[in-house]
Amino acid sequence: MFQFFKKKNEVIYAPCSGRVIPITEVKDPVFSQKLLGDGFAIIPDSEKITAPFTGQVVAIFPTKHAISLKTESGINYLIHIGIDTVKLNGEPFSIFIKENDKVKHGDLIAEVDFEQITRAKKDPSIIIIFTEGNQINNLKTNNEVIENNQPCGECYL
Repeated sequence: MFQFFKKKNEVIYAPCSGRVIPITEVKDPVFSQKLLGDGFAIIPDSEKITAPFTGQVVAIFPTKHAISLKTESGINYLIHIGIDTVKLNGEPFSIFIKENDKVKHGDLIAEVDFEQITRAKKDPSIIIIFTEGNQINNLKTNNEVIENNQPCGECYL
């Protein structure tokens, strides 16, 4: 007798309000060619960044432009705020979490001064990257305008 197992899926909640785009449309080849992993991006229209999954904070980069997290089911992902924003030395970012904190999807983790990022001629895209490709089998996102903390896609384990 055969047993069939349904793939488990994780709902992804939008980390900010804005327009969801495929990672292949991100204006940096490191991301668009998926060199760091598969994912998606949001062109933000608000300054609040929230956790897209329930899980734990693994690391916060010293320049505050990137946060590494792990979901409850063990999926590793990175929230990368803007392109080339590492050069801004943390100036436009206010981080409200610390390493090893537990977060629920929707918890406020950062606020970003996107005007400062665009004045510095940097791309403000919020990029979500699944850094270990073998952890997810399929990623589906709703490529549309979305509100913060609303479902914007899912990934299958």
